[in-house]
Amino acid sequence: MSKQFASHADVEEKQVTFKQLAPGVYAYTAEGDPNTGIIIGEQSALVIDTQATPVMAEDVIRRVREVTDKPIKHVLMSHYHAVRVLGASAYQPENIIASRQTFELIQERGQQDFESEVGRFPRLFAGVESVPGLTWPNVVFDGRMTLDLGNRRVEIMHVGRGHTKGDTIAWLPEEGILFAGDLVEYGATPYSGDAYHKDWPQTLGNLLALNPNQLVPGRGDALTSPEQCREAIEGTRNFIRTMFQSVADGRARGLSLADCYKETYAQLAPQYGHWVIFDHCLPFDITRCYDEAGDHADPRIWTAERDTEMWHSLQQVLEQQS
Repeated sequence: MSKQFASHADVEEKQVTFKQLAPGVYAYTAEGDPNTGIIIGEQSALVIDTQATPVMAEDVIRRVREVTDKPIKHVLMSHYHAVRVLGASAYQPENIIASRQTFELIQERGQQDFESEVGRFPRLFAGVESVPGLTWPNVVFDGRMTLDLGNRRVEIMHVGRGHTKGDTIAWLPEEGILFAGDLVEYGATPYSGDAYHKDWPQTLGNLLALNPNQLVPGRGDALTSPEQCREAIEGTRNFIRTMFQSVADGRARGLSLADCYKETYAQLAPQYGHWVIFDHCLPFDITRCYDEAGDHADPRIWTAERDTEMWHSLQQVLEQQS
């Protein structure tokens, strides 16, 4: 196996689906690439996660313009990762909304995250030269807020730590539609390099308590039945629990990071190895699990240099898995 990140072999463009979930509610999905949500009211529209660059956001805008001429006044960051938010400038929104914890993460590590993510997964940053800089919110909320789009109420909530400390959901209570960001994945491997694995299962329990009828995950198809929603939430929770417990047990037995990686990979691969970006995520995920099971309650900052150092340090194990 090359010492390049596994994602560098992922060069095939994905087929985009723009699916209506209810009148004025859409999911923009692309075969396991990052998803975008659109909610349209009588006065304005909200976009949830903007795509990674303004160039990529133009395709979202084109599809929105096929169904409405309402202004896209609002952009919501489900969390701070560059691949989710750096296309925001293309929408020219009045409001960019983020949780207090997400704002803190942008302050702390936004630039390092940008540089790290572009290096890891270049295909997801088409037209990266069009990014004017970090995306900064001008509306920062604590806990929850309600957004009125004109005869349509959107509940925006931080329901617990998981994928990051700032994860934010958008909830349409009348329709029972949930935009979960990367708290939930479907047929795609959760990236947990900045996660709180000890908290994430309870946060997913909070989502289950909403009893959604439909759900847009961070990656994967939009889900259109309560049964599918439960399957996706529980599937994400089972993956996180199994992975963290394996690494924590290994570390408690005195295993090195590389040995924990080998053991946990072997445990997860039979059930989850077919999920999108499995080989890309696992080194970052297991490294964070190893940290969290030890002395790092909060995620360490990933830099381009740290990415490469970690990847090379696990190279021998990675080659054994190939």
